[in-house]
Amino acid sequence: MAEGDAGSDQRQNEEIEAMAAIYGEEWCVIDDCAKIFCIRISDDIDDPKWTLCLQVMLPNEYPGTAPPIYQLNAPWLKGQERADLSNSLEEIYIQNIGESILYLWVEKIRDVLIQKSQMTEPGPDVKKKTEEEDVECEDDLILACQPESSLKALDFDISETRTEVEVEELPPIDHGIPITDRRSTFQAHLAPVVCPKQVKMVLSKLYENKKIASATHNIYAYRIYCEDKQTFLQDCEDDGETAAGGRLLHLMEILNVKNVMVVVSRWYGGILLGPDRFKHINNCARNILVEKNYTNSPEESSKALGKNKKCSSLSNGLSENPGVSICSYVLR
Repeated sequence: MAEGDAGSDQRQNEEIEAMAAIYGEEWCVIDDCAKIFCIRISDDIDDPKWTLCLQVMLPNEYPGTAPPIYQLNAPWLKGQERADLSNSLEEIYIQNIGESILYLWVEKIRDVLIQKSQMTEPGPDVKKKTEEEDVECEDDLILACQPESSLKALDFDISETRTEVEVEELPPIDHGIPITDRRSTFQAHLAPVVCPKQVKMVLSKLYENKKIASATHNIYAYRIYCEDKQTFLQDCEDDGETAAGGRLLHLMEILNVKNVMVVVSRWYGGILLGPDRFKHINNCARNILVEKNYTNSPEESSKALGKNKKCSSLSNGLSENPGVSICSYVLR
């Protein structure tokens, strides 16, 4: 029992860190010990017409055997509209029992608000409320897009019709904007991948850079969708930063990205950052995934989580060579 509780606690902590990385200031900790959190969701961050606050409490059994306890707070949400939204959230839970679902809930609510804003009915007086609360919705987590070649989300499938030359070609590598905190620098790197050999090729290419070789930690995770088996091949590497690879992979699972690998390099600056280092790692990864359009809609994420609970892990092969990790500074 204690072992199961420890596992649930770890999964909850990973999900909480991922939510904080994804939503930034919209995500609020009400009671850390009691695992009570709140997130403010709106149809439009810059000019909100409809806004709702979702408050959740995570029981010890979540996500294994129990759902989050939740409350929907909005003065305009009443009657059948509240019941319909509650039913939608509960349906998402039933479709994904045993999985982390907070991200799916938030994005489902956001979709409902967007649909509502597109209707002809006038919205509530949101401006008064936002002025009283002095809330400015700025997403500091999303970094400005670089003018260099932008990748579209690549939807590869590993089929026998592909030639080895096509599959084993070195994919393009994009580099995110570095985050610096107390002299430590973090930077994410992204490449589309469709087979484990490409993962190794990307690592080797990145590691050719002297800045990469000098990084204190080169953390990575990847997810490859196997179309024929309807499962994911995925793995991660901490490179000395305990649990960082697993947390990065968990973020990618929540965002339901596929056929992509993300590498985060950290150059240690001599000052311990504590848990903040995991926040920066996830923020870097989330930023570049959003920038390169790898994130899915909540409906796609829900379907994928419901269908693809089995994942293959490449525990050997890549892990055999711990020197081949990944990450690089701004590459010109």
